[in-house]
Amino acid sequence: MSNLGGGLRSVDWASTKLEHFEKNFYIEDKRVAALSDREVEEFRRTKEIKVQGRNVPRPVMSFDQVGFPEYLMSSIRAQGFDTPTPIQCQAWPMALTGRDVVAIAQTGSGKTISFALPAMLHINAQPLLAPGDGPIALVLAPTRELAVQIQQECTKFGSNSRIRNTAIYGGAPKGPQIRDLQRGVEIVIATPGRLIDMLETQKTNLRRITYLVMDEADRMLDMGFEPQIRKIVSQIRPDRQTLMFSATWPKDVQKLANDFLRDMIQVNIGSMELTANHNIQQIVEVCSDFEKRNKLIKHLDQISAENAKVLIFVATKRVADDITKYLRQDGWPALAIHGDKEQRERDWVLGEFKAGRSPILIATDVASRGLGTSYFIF
Repeated sequence: MSNLGGGLRSVDWASTKLEHFEKNFYIEDKRVAALSDREVEEFRRTKEIKVQGRNVPRPVMSFDQVGFPEYLMSSIRAQGFDTPTPIQCQAWPMALTGRDVVAIAQTGSGKTISFALPAMLHINAQPLLAPGDGPIALVLAPTRELAVQIQQECTKFGSNSRIRNTAIYGGAPKGPQIRDLQRGVEIVIATPGRLIDMLETQKTNLRRITYLVMDEADRMLDMGFEPQIRKIVSQIRPDRQTLMFSATWPKDVQKLANDFLRDMIQVNIGSMELTANHNIQQIVEVCSDFEKRNKLIKHLDQISAENAKVLIFVATKRVADDITKYLRQDGWPALAIHGDKEQRERDWVLGEFKAGRSPILIATDVASRGLGTSYFIF
């Protein structure tokens, strides 16, 4: 072993005896197997699904073709979903084979349960956690907000099988997070910095990780997390299953995938560039700074008649606070969210916005992915 700096030691995996673990759970449904190649091609074309790699499994077209056990199917039914999204149709068979997977899809496309449901199956096939064991599945995410959203999905779908999870992120007290880790959790959803802190202080370990997810990989690299990601992955056994989800596929994300994934198979939905969602109407108005506030009020007057939620993105924390103050003085129910606010306040603001009690949210890029809303004003 050699020291990685800051208390973490690199692991000599070549001379470490690794226990065998199961990771292939996929049995192709007879209805999927019976499809002709042309039918598969046509389905992928209509759903804008493109695949690459060796022996990519065929997509499924309905939930009952995946082969999920009843404890997951009942959770899916309880959520009221009709049909899988395109990313789910293709990513579920890929993930359930135990292969390393790259998935490129827009935010809001249903990608969280694309990796969360296979994680549940994977976990339930492994031996139970023993005292002192770390988690079996690790999801790395760039921001606290995304980590909390992923945790909510894991809680929804993990409750029937008693799979425990915790979210580990900065800006919140360490005590409850440490207690969760020490009690034992099968899934950890973490931002890289806080996870390294927990590893260096030996509050958890990654020796049992056999299912690793990197969510919003492009954003993690944009935020400068590559050294932390590499440090974390060095602590995880090399024969794990690794899944990388990203909205775009730039060269630095490709390099990360080539370094960490073996014999990978890839799916992308739509374009591999970061493009505008075609389901969103976009109106661009060019105006001077002097005109901005009057135009904003004019838009809010129009939108308020439709009882819609409004998300206003700004570049800086100061501008977020300035616009919030300006709108509130004018009688608009606006709240702001940015990196200087305590996590508890950020959670409360998001809750008020989602519930519609405060339908105008002014945000910096902490909220730039994963929030569904009716209107976007930039």
